[in-house]
Amino acid sequence: MRIAFYQPDIPQNLGAMMRLAACLDVGIDVIMPCSFPWDDKKIRRAGMDYIDHCQLQRHESWEKFKAHYVGRRIVLMTTKAEQSFYEFEFQPGDILLAGKESSGVPDFVHESCTDRVTIKMANNQRSLNVVNATAMIVGEALRQVKVK
Repeated sequence: MRIAFYQPDIPQNLGAMMRLAACLDVGIDVIMPCSFPWDDKKIRRAGMDYIDHCQLQRHESWEKFKAHYVGRRIVLMTTKAEQSFYEFEFQPGDILLAGKESSGVPDFVHESCTDRVTIKMANNQRSLNVVNATAMIVGEALRQVKVK
């Protein structure tokens, strides 16, 4: 299982996402470009010592990411889906795609993902922080895969 982060806006969120991936032993893909300069020293600082334990892969574009993972199922985590992640059947090898913090993913990415899940929000709230949401969904996905 892997986490993919589409064009992240905030380096601290990328660092937290790398920490999440390292601690859960899942790979992480960063789909470029980021909204901040990719500076190895700053990324290392944001990822702290967890970056050394990350299975980190960078992709220069959405197209290159998709070409790298031909045949793998990409599950988009989005506020624009109807299906709750609790009701979704995750599979080993899934790639869980998180959109950029400011705007999610563009329509062409959304439409290319046949599987989409959401976290149902209480009281008409908009969304959680991208790393918090990813942690919830990855946790459920790993639970399902380990139970099977």
